[in-house]
Amino acid sequence: MRKGKKRGRSEPGSTKQPWNKYSDNPPDFANLASLYPSFKPFVFFSGGGRPRIDWTDYNATRELTRILLLHDHGVNWWIPDGQLCPTVPNRSNYIHWINDLLSSESFGGGDGSSKVKGFDIGTGANCIYPLLGASLFGWTFVASDFTLVALDWAEKNVKSNPHISDLIEIRDSKVLLPQCSEEAATTVQSVDDDNKSCSIEPAVLVGVVKDNETFDFCMSNPPFFETFEESGLNPKTSCGGTPEEMVCNGGEQAFVSRIIQDSAVLRQRFRWYTSMLGKKATLKLLISKLWEVGVTVVKTTEFAQGHTSRWGLAWSFMPTARKILAPPLVKKSLLSFMLECIKRQYSAVDVLQSVEEFFKSCGASCKLNSSTFSVDIVASDDQCNTILKNGITDVDSARSHGYEKKQSLDGSSLQVPEDNLSFRISVFQQMPGTLLIKGSLQQKDIPLSGLFSVVFGSLEESMKSKFCR
Repeated sequence: MRKGKKRGRSEPGSTKQPWNKYSDNPPDFANLASLYPSFKPFVFFSGGGRPRIDWTDYNATRELTRILLLHDHGVNWWIPDGQLCPTVPNRSNYIHWINDLLSSESFGGGDGSSKVKGFDIGTGANCIYPLLGASLFGWTFVASDFTLVALDWAEKNVKSNPHISDLIEIRDSKVLLPQCSEEAATTVQSVDDDNKSCSIEPAVLVGVVKDNETFDFCMSNPPFFETFEESGLNPKTSCGGTPEEMVCNGGEQAFVSRIIQDSAVLRQRFRWYTSMLGKKATLKLLISKLWEVGVTVVKTTEFAQGHTSRWGLAWSFMPTARKILAPPLVKKSLLSFMLECIKRQYSAVDVLQSVEEFFKSCGASCKLNSSTFSVDIVASDDQCNTILKNGITDVDSARSHGYEKKQSLDGSSLQVPEDNLSFRISVFQQMPGTLLIKGSLQQKDIPLSGLFSVVFGSLEESMKSKFCR
């Protein structure tokens, strides 16, 4: 077996967010030490003369976070000993990814006149996401938590930044169980199992989100671990963290499952529900839960920063946007679109057959190749115009048209008159519930090539209408 350096990550979706200032420009420890004397004692130089810090020193990582927030974002910040200390570059990746989601074409956007409003589940004493979101983009936030230390210090960090303090509300996520009175809540935090008449539980979304409140997104840095011992297994870092911040029964999978359950109740009151994850294996398990509760879109990404990788999961119940075709004919030889949130009863084979039927219904010549999952199509000018004129949306009706497949008897390639449009449509499986449809024009610089993008757009509308939730 060949030995050598590991290849860089090239997985689809893996990213250091390009808009994150730390993406290709990591913090300059030497420069920061010269500007901030309080950071200088934590910086030392390796054998090669490179400035470094001891990542296992909690005080060093906390001071680095403090000066990065101040130097790069104009944010005053501090946390008491032992509280979870976030890394600014990694947390910035998450914020920028959410900004990408909000700017995506998945849903019909608003008019841009209203402020973006987010909900941070378990903001912690550090309150890092609201502080970054407010300082970078001017977003407003509700930031929830349930421990007194977290609520107190999150409030202090907000008030230490009067230029953005009006944008962030700190909210207690402890809620009374139905059988518990408000008067009892002032004196009782919990009772033993033999007398469970009243208790106060930290909620996730339901019970914390107020009636008639709507949000553009929620985000969460969930407790990754099932035990506190498990949380200390990485000897290379020291980011602190209390049991409440690091641990929950069932770990991150159970915690994010609670967010999914609450999202199934609140549904379109949030445009996007999101969470960070510490384990890639958790993604597949959670994605299957999401399809079960009827989401319309699921998106994932990898946050790669330095030697640390985290994963992002986002989902929504919002109806997907329909694209409106622009009148100009754009000449492109390669086009594609995604079929996301495909209804469970359909497979890639069904989509491939429907592509064939779509073009047969206008009289085009088609040849389906089940081994390559592609359909070769030859269509005349009149047949292309028929597609555009009819605006076919129900490809099942194609079976009733009775058009013959126009190909040679021996199954050889279709014959293409010079004035006809020849192209191939291919279907690729991306992940469960998602297919990539590609169209490739087989000729170049022909009179009908401008029609290809419009015809392909009509196919996209038809396929999404039939197969997507």
